[in-house]
Amino acid sequence: MTRTLVAGVDSSTQSCKVELRDAETGEFVSSGTAPHPQVFPPISEQDPAAWWEAFTLAFRNALHASGAAPGSVRAISVAAQCHGLVALDGRDRVLRPAKLWNDTTSTPELTELRQQLGDRSIVEAVGTLPTAAFTISKVAWLAHHEPDTFAQTQSFLLPHDYLTFRLTGAKTTDRSEASGTGYFNADTNKYLLDFLAAIDEHRNWAPQLPTVLGPDDTAGTVLPDVLGELGLSGDVLVGAGGGDQHATALGLGIVPGDVVYSFGTSGVVSALSRTAVHDYDGAVDGVADMTDGFMPLCSTLNAARVTDTFARVLGVDHHELARLALEAPVDRTGPVLAAFLDGERTPDRPAATGTLTGITTGTTREEVARAAFEGVILGLVSGQRNLERMHVATNGTVLAVGGGSRSTAYTQLLADALQRPVFVADVEEATARGAAVQAAAIATSTTVADTRTAWTPTTRIAAEPRSVNRDPETRYAAVAGLIALDRQ
Repeated sequence: MTRTLVAGVDSSTQSCKVELRDAETGEFVSSGTAPHPQVFPPISEQDPAAWWEAFTLAFRNALHASGAAPGSVRAISVAAQCHGLVALDGRDRVLRPAKLWNDTTSTPELTELRQQLGDRSIVEAVGTLPTAAFTISKVAWLAHHEPDTFAQTQSFLLPHDYLTFRLTGAKTTDRSEASGTGYFNADTNKYLLDFLAAIDEHRNWAPQLPTVLGPDDTAGTVLPDVLGELGLSGDVLVGAGGGDQHATALGLGIVPGDVVYSFGTSGVVSALSRTAVHDYDGAVDGVADMTDGFMPLCSTLNAARVTDTFARVLGVDHHELARLALEAPVDRTGPVLAAFLDGERTPDRPAATGTLTGITTGTTREEVARAAFEGVILGLVSGQRNLERMHVATNGTVLAVGGGSRSTAYTQLLADALQRPVFVADVEEATARGAAVQAAAIATSTTVADTRTAWTPTTRIAAEPRSVNRDPETRYAAVAGLIALDRQ
């Protein structure tokens, strides 16, 4: 008997990954991947056509690797990089490359919007004080810098919305993604049209925004011509989709109290909350999750690319960089890195640069290597402290995910910083797995929350905290604070 499969999609900044899994058990069947064009902030743009090309290639590769029949795939769900803006005209043509989350050129427009709307009113409505990453700043940038393109735009979509639209012909989104636009209230589940009116008061905004679906809703079915493009047949459902970090939480099966450290292009520390979070200091994003709850998080622009850079500067590969870092003496604080290499999102300093301090004539290569890892880690640890300041529970399991979690230096130095064990899940691609959880829920007529629980992966300890006689967190807080002030 042919088993039913579902597909989970992770369309990240770097690439598209597709996983096929058994719809009932969650068992991994096969996967495929294809790259996206590289980006180099502060200007960070990609052609949405490249996303679609990568998706179709990755999907066909996954289907071929599975050996499954064309009619075996029952549902697809897409998770993707958050915040980016896709502008479509009245004939649904892409008008320009999408501005991505790590494009900081819209900072002046965001500053003007904040002055118009008022920070407190923004946080009360959105749950977050937006940075240049948020979609509303990119809409304002388009209106200011490319008025002709803005005038032609009839649909404002996010990256995952665009891929879902290409699959189904329907313009939809979900709460997790909408809550990161800067013009959606996840408490009331309504768009903030008055916020968009601050950009253009004459535009009829409501019909130009995607319909916000619930986690258990379907966006539609795959269009007939797309079925052929993907090598599929029959009726294939498409889920509401979601943001990449939100899908990661599903894929990990986390519960309130757990803390997730994500080490990818960006760095994210997140947890779950049953109620909305409103941080008037702007450090915590009070976004929605993919199960009708909330997932407060802190996000930094600079993560794995920091250690990529220091590996290049020191002339070593990643394995050697990790070895050097772990051999640094545990009884000396050593140099500290404020890792704002490409500007920064938290703290909101788009023009900042990285600064390495505390160097002496006794500084070693090992200590410099450790500083590279800790610059990323301590920025996220400060994020956890901000979650705790907002009374978000963080007393559960600490999980490390993303490409950086495969590095012994990232997990060990995180354990040292928190003085808590750090776990990793037996999951290769948590984001794609999380999207597959949603696809399985709609394929089997269950809820996303129930499927998440049933599919919870096993975890193992990656690192136990070492006894250290040093306090890099305190010095980092001082250095990062000084650098942030210096760049205001």
